[in-house]
Amino acid sequence: MNDTLADLRPGRSCPVRYRYPLTVFAREPDIHADTLYVVGGVYGNRQAMDTILTMFGNEQGSKELVFNGDFNWFNTDAEGFEAINREVLSHIALRGNVETELASDDTGAGCGCAYPDSVSDAEVARSNQMLEQLRNTARRFPALRQKLAQLPMHVVAQVGAARIGLVHGDAKSLAGWEFDVSALDDPTQRAQAISTFATAKVDGFASSHTCLPVLREFSVADREHWVINNGAAGMPNFANTKFGLLTRISKSAAPPGIALYGLSTAGVFIDALPIHYDHTRWLADFCANWPSGSPGFESYYKRIVSGPNYEMNRAKPIALAA
Repeated sequence: MNDTLADLRPGRSCPVRYRYPLTVFAREPDIHADTLYVVGGVYGNRQAMDTILTMFGNEQGSKELVFNGDFNWFNTDAEGFEAINREVLSHIALRGNVETELASDDTGAGCGCAYPDSVSDAEVARSNQMLEQLRNTARRFPALRQKLAQLPMHVVAQVGAARIGLVHGDAKSLAGWEFDVSALDDPTQRAQAISTFATAKVDGFASSHTCLPVLREFSVADREHWVINNGAAGMPNFANTKFGLLTRISKSAAPPGIALYGLSTAGVFIDALPIHYDHTRWLADFCANWPSGSPGFESYYKRIVSGPNYEMNRAKPIALAA
């Protein structure tokens, strides 16, 4: 499908091809598990990947690991690009905006992030430059690019009695921002997210995309619903920290002392787990690909070494009125 002229604002607007109707979630589950890991935003961090696989390997019973997009970003080296994609593609995966654009030669959408106006033009421009540099690496792996293009934009999972929509962005678009903490905490914007549950016929959504984590619960027609966004698996999510986050949804509680925050509802536990990767090795990998003065360094070095200006209390679960 060709994008309209209104969509052609590289890095700012959401392409038509990113969108899907809410009714896509009202289907039989694609996967069933007692424990589900939803991992968004690995961003090419191989140390984070190693830690995620170890954590998942320690889980017992029926389990599934789903990468819900943007597993690529900083991995412009050929070895890192191939390693991350081959590992992800051996599991269930969704494509994020990064993978969608890597699989295409159309530059009209830029990085495909659909950044809101709160993000500076300079930041958007650097992201578009980063995507093009990563695309040059991806072109060396045509078979992997083809597989990325074939990945779905959404998955429906069943954990216990809970039906969960797994997305990269939000319930309407691969690069949507309705599950961003600012949108969920704004009463006017929150109404958009809450209105999705009846049509989508899910109990909750698990996303990433916006790079800041959040967990919110809503009561809609005497039923509890929730949205969890893991922020980033491959970067710090809170000020003065050096670990990523993943979403764990399970019929059983996480081991004591592991989850940073979470909630339980309808017989399932929804938790944010820290990913304590090897920060020193990751920083060395990052700087090898994105040295001082590069767009990646300018946009992300500070976050990688000291985290974003965001406190964990903002992410912790809050029950909100519809």
